[in-house]
Amino acid sequence: MKQRGEKIACLTAYDASFGALIDAAGIDVILVGDSLGMVIQGHTTTLPVKIDDMIYHTRCVTKTCKRALVIADLPFMTYATPELAAQNAAALIQNGGAKLVKLEGAKIEIVQFLVSQGIAVCGHLGLLPQFIHQLGGYKVQGKAAESAAQLLADALAIQNAGASMLILECVPAELAQQITEQLTIPVIGIGAGGACDGQVLVVYDMLGIGTGKRPRFSKNFLVDTNSIESALKNYYLAVKQNAFPTPEHSF
Repeated sequence: MKQRGEKIACLTAYDASFGALIDAAGIDVILVGDSLGMVIQGHTTTLPVKIDDMIYHTRCVTKTCKRALVIADLPFMTYATPELAAQNAAALIQNGGAKLVKLEGAKIEIVQFLVSQGIAVCGHLGLLPQFIHQLGGYKVQGKAAESAAQLLADALAIQNAGASMLILECVPAELAQQITEQLTIPVIGIGAGGACDGQVLVVYDMLGIGTGKRPRFSKNFLVDTNSIESALKNYYLAVKQNAFPTPEHSF
């Protein structure tokens, strides 16, 4: 899809019902994110999420998902060493049915080891929710020249380590475009402008039913229609036609 210039539409899902609806809407990729800690479990961060939570919710989604590619997050402190990462990634694949596992940060050694064991990996750079106490809040990353250069270097290193995909969260649109153009693997943005190869949103945010404040980079696709199915389809079309995100959803 990247090679032929087709935008990749991605949404999160955490249960069988939404998994089936999102799959039926034509969405290309479903992410079972550790964001479930906030939108499902009611925590203020993703840090309390356990690997058993991720396996359970991934299994719920994959039971009804027929065609979309399913990615599952490795939660906080489940990939501190290569061996631990492999054990937990295998559980997400064998017991949850995930096709890829996602991990945060430039964990090059971990990515290399997982790939060497036959595990497909999705990287994640920019705003890293599992590092929220280090970052000091949910802030845009890579605005300074030095941090922007580091993000680009990290993205290339993750690709060279064998990752199949990269998610960029809350980075300036210009930087995201540079990274997308320099990488051969697909780059999926969330709050990273419209030049990325694809877009991902938390499904509750794009339906306007989250418990907290909707992020600036999100859009309520339910407000202009009377059905969730139509909202999901409209999101799909907006991503495919490069109508979302607009500058107002970018940094």
